Amino acid sequence: MTDPASYRPAPGTIPTQPGVYRFRDPHGRVVYVGKAKSLRARLANYFQDPAQLHPRTRAMVTTAASVEWTVVRNEVEALILEHTWIKQYDPRFNVVFRDDKSYPYLAVTLNEKFPRMQVMRGERKKGVRYFGPYAKAWAIRATVDTLLTALPMRTCAPGVFRKAERQGRPCLLGYIDKCAAPCVGRINPEDHRDLADRVCQVLAGDAKPLVRDLTETMHAAAEREDFEAAARARDRLRALDNVMARNAIVLDAGVDTDVFSLEDDELEAAAHVFHVRDGRIAGERGWVVDKPEPLGPAGMVVRLLEEAYGAADAEEIPPEVLVPHLPDDHAVLTEWLSGLRGAKVTMRVPARGKKAELASTGHGNAVQVLEQHRLKRASDLTTRSAALQELQEALSLSEAPLRIECYDISHTQGTNQVGSMVVFEDAIARKPEYRQFSIADAVDDTAAMHEVLSRRFRRYLEESQLPPEERETARFAYPPQLVVVDGGLPQVNAARRTLDEVGVPEIAVVGLAKRLEEVWVPGDDFPVILPRGSEALYLLQRVRDEAHRFAIKHHRAKRTKAMKVSELDQVPGVGPGRAKALLTHFGSLARLKEASVEQIALVPGVGEGTARTVYQAVRGQAGMLDP
Repeated sequence: MTDPASYRPAPGTIPTQPGVYRFRDPHGRVVYVGKAKSLRARLANYFQDPAQLHPRTRAMVTTAASVEWTVVRNEVEALILEHTWIKQYDPRFNVVFRDDKSYPYLAVTLNEKFPRMQVMRGERKKGVRYFGPYAKAWAIRATVDTLLTALPMRTCAPGVFRKAERQGRPCLLGYIDKCAAPCVGRINPEDHRDLADRVCQVLAGDAKPLVRDLTETMHAAAEREDFEAAARARDRLRALDNVMARNAIVLDAGVDTDVFSLEDDELEAAAHVFHVRDGRIAGERGWVVDKPEPLGPAGMVVRLLEEAYGAADAEEIPPEVLVPHLPDDHAVLTEWLSGLRGAKVTMRVPARGKKAELASTGHGNAVQVLEQHRLKRASDLTTRSAALQELQEALSLSEAPLRIECYDISHTQGTNQVGSMVVFEDAIARKPEYRQFSIADAVDDTAAMHEVLSRRFRRYLEESQLPPEERETARFAYPPQLVVVDGGLPQVNAARRTLDEVGVPEIAVVGLAKRLEEVWVPGDDFPVILPRGSEALYLLQRVRDEAHRFAIKHHRAKRTKAMKVSELDQVPGVGPGRAKALLTHFGSLARLKEASVEQIALVPGVGEGTARTVYQAVRGQAGMLDP
């Protein structure tokens, strides 16, 4: 715990312009990011009497050890930079919205030569057009199935597409006219991209041009008595009507808006949005959030809009945004959104009419989201705090172990040795901070653990001396309060010696033995026995099991790769270098088995003679040796 007065900047040194500021802990890690219209006035609020601060603000300033700022030209730039830094640093004292579930999107991969329509979840990818999100994946698939009758664009996976290309035959969808079959050249790339653009137009809510074209095609075919073509156009029109009918009409035709709702209290909040396009609900989404920083409803709206639109494309932002509370700086927000959209965006609170009714429905959804979240995590915050407190008391630590790292070793009879490092912060797994270690020649698990810990903490000592801006991207710059190793007293004593040798004696070490789940402390002849069912023991078990799972995953990948290389080593004329080059070029042994002699000969270092030998060998292994 630090004294804010020890790092308070001199008042005259803080500029009065707009800007963004960062608080860092003693290790240089960013713990809070904020923006201000006047940096001097805003930062002064943090350095008043700590007793007058909000408890969560007081916790932040006593965790931090320094503050820095960046001056920008206006409030819009401050808003953009603040959002960028929050995403980049993931500060523990900032509000961060999380989807209350993994919502599926309908995506069109416009970044491919032949765009593909598919269901996607998770992080967004550049060059992909997203529609939704939708509440149910099956509803998207039903929409896709119907839409393909009218607009038969590609939906197959890359592997299926490549197989059809090689065989010269389309998949089933190509035979039943639900795919234009670009894999076999039935449609050229330009026409297929035009088909993808039409799909995007329909999914965005504008089906009128396509309806008009199909209607004209149907009538023209009927007039020349081409009744089969007229029937196909009619069926496509019906399919298009079915797709549009799936989306409920809630507002007048032509209305595009996003309707946000918020259910907020002191410690937690939930938010919901309806995406309305052409008067129809095109998608919805919900978030839940813990509130480590004290924000009122208006402040939460600012964070919500940053989350919703921070990574959005221009076409995803509607001309109107409806919010439950109008922030004080709503003019800055609308200017920012207008810049992202490339056209004017308005923001207001709906007072009456259909939009107010829709906002009320959205608020009901937000209430449900928060209630479900609380049911799942009714005691989660309490139990996490209790687990850390129990560990601190049981292990006689000077502070609660807010960052715990656990290490494990995995191998097969001493071969393909790997080490794993998993990280838990505030008793929650931080998977982006997991690390893997390849171990060359360790005689046993103790020697392997010595190598892993030495490498990790030597890197920490090196990176802790870097300037703050370089330390932000370093992989090992932050130390744990507690290191956990899998094993009993010999393993934990060896780990303690390693940390002392490296020069980090202040980091605590314990071992967790599997047989009786005993907690061993270095130098003690008897283990610490944590009560069965205690939150502290459960936390250590989760950390240990996660390290074991992560180590096995890495080991299996390494062993599989080694087995594939060794399989190619049996081929005459192919050594480890050529085997590695072949696997790197084709990606897998299965892909290599599908390649032709000419394709294999394109690999650097592999001539035509060796390529033919490899071709015959791998085809023979696959049961397809040529006569």
